[in-house]
Amino acid sequence: MTTPSAPWQPTACILCECNCGIVVQLDGRSLAKIRGDKDHPASQGYTCNKALRLDHYQNNPTRLTAPMRRRPDGGYDEIDWDTAIAEIAEGFTRIRDSYGGDKIFYYGGGGQGNHVGGAYSGAFLKALGARYRSNALAQEKTGEFWVDSQLYGGHTRGEFEHAEVSVFVGKNPWMSQSFPRARTVLQDIAKDPHRSMIVIDPVITDTAKLADFHLRVRPGTDAWCLAAMAAVLVQENLCDEAFLAEHVTGAEPVRDALAAVNVDGYAARCGVDADLLRAAARRIAAASSVSVFEDLGIQQAPNSTLSSYLNKMLWILTGNFAKRGGQHLHSSFAPLFGAGGVGRTPVTGAPVIAGLVPSNVVAEEINTDHPDRFRAMIVESSNPAHSLADSAAVREALAALELLVVVDVAMTETARLAHYVLPAASQFEKAEATFFNLEFPHNTFHLRHPLMDPAPGTLPEPEIWARLVRALGVVDDAELQPLRRAAADGLDAYAQAFFAAVGANPALGRVLPYVLYETLGPVLPQGLAGAAALWGLAQKAAMTYPDAVRRAGHADGNALFTAILSSPSGVTFTEHEYADDWGLISHADGKIALAIPELLADLGALAAGPAQLTSAEFPIVLSAGERRAFTANDIFRDPAWRKRDADGALRVSVQDAQALGLVDGGRARISTAAGSAEATVEISAAMLPGHAALPNGFGLDFVGADGISTVPGVAPNALTSADWRDAYAGTPWHKHVPARISAVAPVTV
Repeated sequence: MTTPSAPWQPTACILCECNCGIVVQLDGRSLAKIRGDKDHPASQGYTCNKALRLDHYQNNPTRLTAPMRRRPDGGYDEIDWDTAIAEIAEGFTRIRDSYGGDKIFYYGGGGQGNHVGGAYSGAFLKALGARYRSNALAQEKTGEFWVDSQLYGGHTRGEFEHAEVSVFVGKNPWMSQSFPRARTVLQDIAKDPHRSMIVIDPVITDTAKLADFHLRVRPGTDAWCLAAMAAVLVQENLCDEAFLAEHVTGAEPVRDALAAVNVDGYAARCGVDADLLRAAARRIAAASSVSVFEDLGIQQAPNSTLSSYLNKMLWILTGNFAKRGGQHLHSSFAPLFGAGGVGRTPVTGAPVIAGLVPSNVVAEEINTDHPDRFRAMIVESSNPAHSLADSAAVREALAALELLVVVDVAMTETARLAHYVLPAASQFEKAEATFFNLEFPHNTFHLRHPLMDPAPGTLPEPEIWARLVRALGVVDDAELQPLRRAAADGLDAYAQAFFAAVGANPALGRVLPYVLYETLGPVLPQGLAGAAALWGLAQKAAMTYPDAVRRAGHADGNALFTAILSSPSGVTFTEHEYADDWGLISHADGKIALAIPELLADLGALAAGPAQLTSAEFPIVLSAGERRAFTANDIFRDPAWRKRDADGALRVSVQDAQALGLVDGGRARISTAAGSAEATVEISAAMLPGHAALPNGFGLDFVGADGISTVPGVAPNALTSADWRDAYAGTPWHKHVPARISAVAPVTV
């Protein structure tokens, strides 16, 4: 007698911002079989190789199954949940009452694809009066956000599926994905003689191999390349003058700055043939539609904020906005960034952009005797002890905190420094979603239903935060009873009661996610209580984009929320028309404001040439954190998931290998101003002389079922410096670390 096959259940990959839909078959608690979900409205059955290895996350032997409390000797004891919640709430209350709630710092907001829990943390933080937060976006995107906020007030995304010309700047979507069906779209572009791909990257990446124009810049010189391309558009009269006249302000100072650029000289400085550079710029100008994608290759390199500004000129000067295949502002289901203005951190005075403290100053904000230093910290689904620059300094700072609480599925490098560690349910054991909803004209949202119950001893983050808020005693439970009764009568009754209650009692507004979880959560389908916060987000989306939400088939916020709950493969929540782009510009005049004075001054300063950032002591540029076929974020701690490159090889050029006496498969020592490490060598023609790369996702210590601890590869941030950062946003220069590489003689027995 044969056992019937387990049903295929929809969920999503959790390894990059795309969160492609997948379907899985379970064998007990294991993800036995995985394939793409054809019913997912964005990915449509597409997935890359990494998603097929997700059981290594779900059944990681290092998973936590009980709250942990650190002993004075540094070890940990398991404690029960009630004790953990009570002691943690008491500890944060003490910090607040002794120093002020603004001395409590929050890092995280949900790991990759794990955003719902972060939606609930705000209630606890506001109840304590905490003000400052940061997360991985402050290592990458805040410079671009600062530029975007001044240009048009929101984030843009290219429509690469339909673009005649696609431009990738410091971006290798073949490996890092980042937009739906990335490899399929790239192959379609490469096969179409009427379309073109332009890649600006020092490395011959998989994407660059498909490109019609590969502008192979020297590391750190992207700004000169981009300035020269934009200058070609101005100097050869290739701009869309009608578009600029109707839709752009501040074009003249930009035009004047670009008119002064020596195109041939800048091409020489960035190492790109001037004729090739001009040809690429002309191809952009001649195209009916252009989409541009920038990523970490420039966002974590010198002149990162300036490069973000310059690459946007390529599509703005040529009028590639609000048209099929062009660049678009888009709807959002939930804000990834905080409200816009720029504040300052209490100790170092670093800019707080989009509500995020620069990750590179976190250690400095703690490890000081300044009276306004952070005294306590909550880390949720993040691992700053491993992922932030100069990890040794970060670990020292975390160890100096009076209270550190970590919420995670595993005993991470950060968790091992915590006073308390709270074990979360995995992403496949709870209602979960991503808020990386970035597409236009059709934008999607996917509430993933739990595939199984939480592992014994663990809790979903919404329940953890709710218990902590309850322990603070900031809400009288009697105030919630009318909302509970209304929820039992349906969403329309609940909406009426909710808005009336919040209007009458502003204190409830400070802890809205908690209120939703406690009152609406209990009436939601089994396992979906954590989705209660999405009701509020659905209402906001329907009010912000009423026409687009209705075009997507949802009459109002309640209808959208109902569709989200009942669509386990995801739902299209907005359907825009191209003309809607203009209404998404936040400036009062509805125009793009092209001139940013500070960055125009930096553009003029490029004439002096690139600064010499390497030295005789550290002559090679190390790119720390390259994405490869078998690298992922810290979610994958078990190294067994990798089928190749198990040690995370150091990639070096053929020329450097010859000069340094390196051999393929041999060992090399990499030294920087911050530290040193050994790695296996891979000699690669993809690398320019003087440029080397280490992958991301390595250097995580892993204790296997046999109790043996291993640390495969190099932790990149053992080699990076927190001082090596962008002047505007504080984003780290991980892709441009001056280094010295030397051969390590093989050990003889």
